[in-house]
Amino acid sequence: MPRTLRGAIESGRFIVTGETGPPMSASAQAVVKKVGYFSDVDAVNTTDNQSGVVRMSSIATARLLLDHGLDPIVQMTCRDRNRIGLQSDILGAAGLGVANLLLLTGDHMVMGNQPDARPVFDIDSVQLIHVAHEMREGRFMNGDAIKTPPAKKVEAGADFIQTQGVFDVDRFARWMVGVRDLGLHERVKIIAGVLPTKSAKALNYMKENVAGMVIPDEFIARMKSAEEPAEEGVAIVCEIIARVREIEGVSGVHLMPVLWEKIIPRVVDEAGLKVDVDESGGGAPGDGSDPRRWIGPRRARRRVGPRRTRRRTGAAGRRDRWRESIGCVSSARLGSSSSTAP
Repeated sequence: MPRTLRGAIESGRFIVTGETGPPMSASAQAVVKKVGYFSDVDAVNTTDNQSGVVRMSSIATARLLLDHGLDPIVQMTCRDRNRIGLQSDILGAAGLGVANLLLLTGDHMVMGNQPDARPVFDIDSVQLIHVAHEMREGRFMNGDAIKTPPAKKVEAGADFIQTQGVFDVDRFARWMVGVRDLGLHERVKIIAGVLPTKSAKALNYMKENVAGMVIPDEFIARMKSAEEPAEEGVAIVCEIIARVREIEGVSGVHLMPVLWEKIIPRVVDEAGLKVDVDESGGGAPGDGSDPRRWIGPRRARRRVGPRRTRRRTGAAGRRDRWRESIGCVSSARLGSSSSTAP
């Protein structure tokens, strides 16, 4: 039985999702050739003109993945469409059989290669979450009834949050304390973003330019001194996954290998994320009722970073926020949620 996000959530096992960037062309083959990289994940995000660069639509890409046995998560941003276009795309995605949405504000176009493009931002991500909820209840944003709402496409589901990429695990652990204090981990599945990277240059770029990225200098130094930086990048991401899995309330990881999708099978294997899946039932891993065989990690895990890290202040501190994001598996009920930094 194919792996799905809904199946993973309902089974109670540790969730593993991946991500792919659609091609900057009309080549369906460019999408299809990456399908094999995601055989051991539960669902795959399709990004929505990431970094403000024109690409094949996330919905079209999702349909191609669906046709080849993967469970897609359509990313939908507020940057390029007004409320009419967004509602239309939600209906279109549901009509094509897509069950999962990740709703985001979106990278500003100044980050892309057409910085003079006019932004829309008619509504923000929190409002879009509310719109999706109302549509699943059978109402458009203006209150008009929807004859066949997206919620009617499936029987059940749950909400989830995918965070921005985690490098500072200590800081993330502190944020999760606040999540648990509010009981949010019992209402939504918290899926921690992790990024396999190839070079110190990539880490430096993310640290300086990507909102929400807090990258300890130790990792940059390790990448700079490594004889094979890509190998060190795999080691680092496996270490981060090992520590994130130990944090109470974390329900999964989201692998975000920017333009490096082929590394996903190796990370899944070496981080001990690979499972033999039976979506037909079972309890949580390790409780005696779990029908899935967990395959342990091959890589010896090293501790990630110091236990204590300094708080960043000023402009750097303002970057210490998670992207506002909410995922929803189409179902009879959707709760609106968003994620902000501690």
